Amino acid sequence: MSTISTAIDIHPSYQPDGIEGQGFFATSLDKVVGLARANSLWPLPFATSCCGIEFMATMASHYDLARFGSERLSFSPRQADLLMVMGTISKKMGPVLRQVYEQMAEPKWVLSMGACASSGGIFDTYSVLQGIDRIIPVDVYIPGCPPRPEQVLDGILKIQHLAETEQRRRRDSPEYKAMLAQYGIE
Repeated sequence: MSTISTAIDIHPSYQPDGIEGQGFFATSLDKVVGLARANSLWPLPFATSCCGIEFMATMASHYDLARFGSERLSFSPRQADLLMVMGTISKKMGPVLRQVYEQMAEPKWVLSMGACASSGGIFDTYSVLQGIDRIIPVDVYIPGCPPRPEQVLDGILKIQHLAETEQRRRRDSPEYKAMLAQYGIE
């Protein structure tokens, strides 16, 4: 006969700094909110070409982006907090991308994936936007043409770190408002 142990020994993989005791854990609200934000990102994929295929590979079972809390893709800007721009963005598509960005609720982060979204790539023509940072602010750039799924995972980890360490009041700061004013966003 085996006995059932009533003592459960649970060790979380990460826990913010705080005070703990028997049956309680106390930490700051910023750390708890940051931990929740980092592990529950809802990405909105804005894919226009081959980088979108690499993103699909990242979502598939071999790389499994769901391990990082980004399992639920959101195709509505009002429900997303991470805009992932992948592929070539034409100048005609620029206002649509900007509208999608403006419809997202705060806090929001932008990930530019691949050479085309980051710098126009090989398409140095009049019709291609030479980097999405000309119309919206970008938080993380992923290089490559197209980038490997490992690079996409690294970019997601950088966004998670940013979401975890960002202060809740940063979006109300004069510096943040000045940065948005440079893009003509109020």
